[in-house]
Amino acid sequence: MFTNKQSIHLPVSMPPQLMVVIDTEEEFNWNEFPDRKKTSVAHLNQLDRVQSIFDEYGIKPCYVVDYPIASDKQNNKSLRDIFAAGRCEIGAHLHPWVTPPLSEELSIANMYPGNLSAELEYAKLVALVAKIEETFLFKPSVYKAGRYGFGPNTQAIITQLGFEIDVSVCPVFDHRADGGPDYRAYNSEPFWFGNQLLELPVTVALTGWARGLADPLFRNAQRLKKIKGPGILSKLGAVDRLVLSPEGYTPAEHKKLTQELLTRGTRLFIWSFHSPNVEVGHTPYVQNERELQQFLDSFRRYFDYFFGELAGTATSPCQFKKLIEK
Repeated sequence: MFTNKQSIHLPVSMPPQLMVVIDTEEEFNWNEFPDRKKTSVAHLNQLDRVQSIFDEYGIKPCYVVDYPIASDKQNNKSLRDIFAAGRCEIGAHLHPWVTPPLSEELSIANMYPGNLSAELEYAKLVALVAKIEETFLFKPSVYKAGRYGFGPNTQAIITQLGFEIDVSVCPVFDHRADGGPDYRAYNSEPFWFGNQLLELPVTVALTGWARGLADPLFRNAQRLKKIKGPGILSKLGAVDRLVLSPEGYTPAEHKKLTQELLTRGTRLFIWSFHSPNVEVGHTPYVQNERELQQFLDSFRRYFDYFFGELAGTATSPCQFKKLIEK
């Protein structure tokens, strides 16, 4: 998928860097078949619940927005105002099933934009970029494929459209069961690819005492999902697949993941989540007011740890690219 891949070796003397990337998208049931009619983005009116936290900690988040988000000028006003005030960055997030031209067959596999023909993937991304330019008066340079669906034609397409940064890689995960990419060979370290395109992978890692055996152990455990193989390994402390996200991961796990990656020399950390979580009832993670409060509390707990105990620094995709280009 990535040609001319070149590792980036960040100096250990660099303070840990934290950026926030938000999949900013319509409200839909992640476990159901794609539905072109599910395009509500009313939750954007509650966006200040997280943006106020970012402002408090001096974080400039990157909202990667999809077509329904960019199209709904009634509900996206708060996001437009945040961007106009210089409090965030805006990127592009391609959900094919709700982005014109709507000519592909609806299927789970086609929810991964990299599975479309090169012509259709290009046409949809052109439409998305045009809508973002119309709404935000800005051409995005950051791209994230919906469902992490970077495909064989994506590199050439985003290069042609002038993107400079990709945030689609989700290390350790294997999405091939429903037609997606296999990222098991990737880690959370940034890298260059193509003609000076920058990849900033999601912060994910296998942690635990199994160390070098973690990957084969976890792969075998996934074949035993009926008896909760991965859960057994986690409880034993042998292998745990952790993501730096408030979606299904606890503050203790955020800290455990960060400490493990720091020992490996990682300097860049990406806090990621989906925008519908800012309102109750849209995702499995926020089903009531108590869960919403726990979700928001986890931000401050991690940020206090990162900027306090670790003396880390806030960054963003575009800021980080300028930093390492120096």
